Amino acid sequence: MLILEDVQATLNVGRELGGLLRVGDKIALRGTLGAGKTTLARGILEGLGYRGEVPSPTFAIVQPYEPPETRIPVAHVDLYRIEGPEEIPELGLDDTLIDGAMIVEWPGRMPDSFWKDALKIELEITGGGNRWLTWNAGNAWKDRWTLT
Repeated sequence: MLILEDVQATLNVGRELGGLLRVGDKIALRGTLGAGKTTLARGILEGLGYRGEVPSPTFAIVQPYEPPETRIPVAHVDLYRIEGPEEIPELGLDDTLIDGAMIVEWPGRMPDSFWKDALKIELEITGGGNRWLTWNAGNAWKDRWTLT
C-alpha cells in the first residue's frame, strides 16, 4: 500500500508508471467517484510525454493519445457509462493493444479474463483526505512495478 497525501503525489506515481508503460500494457484503475483515477491517468499520460489537458473520458468513453504527443499510442478509457459486456466490442479496445496501451477507469465492466496480465490499481479515499493506492501486478508488470 502507498499513501498519496495530495494531488501532486498521485501525479508523481502516474508519471513513474507512464515511464514504464509498453505496447500491449493494460492498467486497470478502480475506486469510487473522486478517488483520483483520472488524476492518476493524467500523471501516466504526462509520463508518456503528453503536455496537454487530460479530460475525464466519461462521456467520450475512449480518448486516444498518439505520438508525437505521447511516446506510444495509448487509450484512456472510462467504462462508467457502459451498461453491459455486449457494448465492449464496439469500442475496438483489442485493436488498441496491437501498437499501444490502455488506461481503463471502471474496469469491472469488462470480463476478469481481460485483466490477466494487467496492472490493477485500487484508489481509496481515507478518513484524513489522503488516498490509499494498492495494486496487483500481473505477470507483464512483475519485474517493472517496484514502487513500495
